[in-house]
Amino acid sequence: MVEGIYPSYRASGLPWVPHVPDGWQVLRAKNLSSLIQTGPFGSQLHNHDYISNGTPVINPLHLVAGRVRAGKARVSDEKAKELERHKLKLGDVVLARRGDLGRSAVVTQSEVGWLCGTGSILYRPDFNLMRPEFFSRLIGTPTYRGLLVSNSVGTTMANLNPVTLKSLPLVVPPRREQDQIVAYLRAQDAHIVRFIKAKRDLIKLFTEQKLRIIDHAVTSGIDGSVRLKPSGIEWLGGIPEHWDVALIKHIADVRFSGVDKHSHDHELPIRLCNYTDVYKNDHITEGMDLMRATATSAEIARLTLKSGDVVITKDSETPDDIAVPAWVPEDLPGVVCAYHLGLLRPEPDRVRGEFLFRAIGSARIAEQFYVLATGVTRFALSKHDVKNAVIPLPPVNEQDMICHWITDECQPLDEAIQRARDEIDLIREYRDLLIADVVTGQVDVRGWQPGPDDAVSDEELAALGDDDERVSDEGDDDGDE
Repeated sequence: MVEGIYPSYRASGLPWVPHVPDGWQVLRAKNLSSLIQTGPFGSQLHNHDYISNGTPVINPLHLVAGRVRAGKARVSDEKAKELERHKLKLGDVVLARRGDLGRSAVVTQSEVGWLCGTGSILYRPDFNLMRPEFFSRLIGTPTYRGLLVSNSVGTTMANLNPVTLKSLPLVVPPRREQDQIVAYLRAQDAHIVRFIKAKRDLIKLFTEQKLRIIDHAVTSGIDGSVRLKPSGIEWLGGIPEHWDVALIKHIADVRFSGVDKHSHDHELPIRLCNYTDVYKNDHITEGMDLMRATATSAEIARLTLKSGDVVITKDSETPDDIAVPAWVPEDLPGVVCAYHLGLLRPEPDRVRGEFLFRAIGSARIAEQFYVLATGVTRFALSKHDVKNAVIPLPPVNEQDMICHWITDECQPLDEAIQRARDEIDLIREYRDLLIADVVTGQVDVRGWQPGPDDAVSDEELAALGDDDERVSDEGDDDGDE
């Protein structure tokens, strides 16, 4: 037998896993750990403590596919010595303390000595009772994620108290069986990760084709018979002879937002268009699931999204994520542009919002933003940079024609990209169900033996992380206090 059900089960006493295999236990998380603590708080770390080189500080966004990756936030080795009790050891499990509860990663030799940051909880299992990888798999199942969220505090973002984690009942198989379960799930991940990689390669190919179509249309037009003239800008080259070249400040009002994700009693309720909403979507629409927050009357008046607006990312951990645009096709009363974003409100008699969105997203035009972005732990654009960025500018009626043409040409590619993404989502759902069944004893894998195609490296497993894992640092508050 390779996979099946266990010969006999017993009542667990847990409503979310009513029955577990004979021989399994139900134990509190605190009884399986020698240490459960949060990272250092603002009283110990401030903005001036962060440097470009030194000891990495790990926060929820650095927990990717069950592994820890280094982010930009680092402190001096001297400061790290003061925080010795927060340093990671081999086999530690780092959990997200806020936001995406249940997200976790196991510390390997490469991460020993790094610091557990404010937004994380450090869980140090007793190796004789609990294998770290098994705990990470179990705590990441939808059931346990739901338990963490339902027992968390916070209004705009779930916040996990270590006391809640300590009292959490866990289903625990014998230690040797944990090893078998971990090996089996890793082997299944080997096949899943190759499927995801193939789909991502396909998406990348289609996206490159789409970008070439857009880049040519917004810089050279769609009529190949039109004569070109020098644009006067080296990177832009020739443009149609009846086009202009314009600075963004001459065709749009540029506004930067400082509206944060917190709610305050003296402010008015709003829906917040966040960094991730812009990064992951071409359009910002009424039907999107947007965060609830508050803002002042002045912020609402200045930053409520209107038809034709273009919203761009203005800072990020990498320059490639700078000036990613999204377009607002219709008025969105009550939806406000959030911090980390800039709002561009076009002058309709000079530029259409959709054309401005397409132009800023063009590879050649976007390159100037990469060059302008500055920073050490983060890269950022100033309002001056955005205002003085250059785009080619056809007549307004031709902008409309170009936008319609781009939509028609890109539609088959967009559909193919969406199909590939849907297939990735489906395989992820299958993986989540498989993990949940195996780690709770609903499927018996004790008879499984590894095959020649089951091996996979940690680097390959990183592909199991979210497609846009580097999107932003929302929920990562280290250094903000």
